[in-house]
Amino acid sequence: MPPPTPSSRELKQRVIGVLRSDDLDAALSEIMHLPARRVVNPLFSLFCDRDPLLRWRAVTAMGAVAAALAAREPESARVIMRRLMWNLNEESGGIGWGCPEAMGESLARSALLAAEYGCILISYLWPRGNFLEFSAIQPGVLWGVGRLGYARPGVMGDCAARINPFLTADDAPRRGLAAWAAGALGNAESIALLERLSGDAEGVDFYRAGRLNRVAVGELARAALDLLKARLQEKG
Repeated sequence: MPPPTPSSRELKQRVIGVLRSDDLDAALSEIMHLPARRVVNPLFSLFCDRDPLLRWRAVTAMGAVAAALAAREPESARVIMRRLMWNLNEESGGIGWGCPEAMGESLARSALLAAEYGCILISYLWPRGNFLEFSAIQPGVLWGVGRLGYARPGVMGDCAARINPFLTADDAPRRGLAAWAAGALGNAESIALLERLSGDAEGVDFYRAGRLNRVAVGELARAALDLLKARLQEKG
C-alpha cells in the first residue's frame, strides 16, 4: 500500500526542513524527488519568510524545479514563469518579493526558459519596458539578471545600458548588485563607474552558491572590474 499523500502543511514543513540542511546540493536532490507541481506553492510561500537564507534557498529550489519541468513538461514550467511575472505586475496587488530572483535562477538553469523569458527579465530594469519602480525590489531584479548573465551571457547580449544607471544608485544593495551584474553584462562604459565604486565600503547581503554573506560594494565592484576588463581584452 503506498504511503499517504502529505497535506500541504506537511509538505511545506518538509520543504523547510530540507532547505535548512547544511548540504544544499543534497537538499535540492531531495526537493527534486518531491511532486514538482505540488512543491511549487510551498516554495512560493517561502519567498516572504523571515529567515533570509531560507528565502534565498527557496529561490534556488524554485529555479531547479522550474528547469526540471522545462525539460520534461515545458508548459508546466511556463505556468511557473507566468505566475512569477503576475506577482510582479501591479494588478496582482503584491510586490513580488523573490520573483525576479526566482526568474533569474530558473532561466540560468534552463536554456529553453532563458530563450523565452530573458528579454522579459531584463525589461524590469528598463524605463521604456516593464520597469519596476519600487526601488526595494530592484536589487532582486539585478541579482536575477546577473545570475542569468553569468550563466548564459550569450542570451543576454550587451545589457550594460540597463545595468549602468544602477551603478550610481543612492543605496548599497542596488549599487552592489549592479556592480556584480556588470562583471557579466557590462561594457567599456561600465569600467569608470566600477572604478568609482572600488572603494565603496558599504555592505550588502550577497547570495551565491547557497550561502548568504555580507560583502562590501567595493569588493563586488573590484571583482566585476577584473572580469569585465579581461572579457573586453579577449574581444580585442
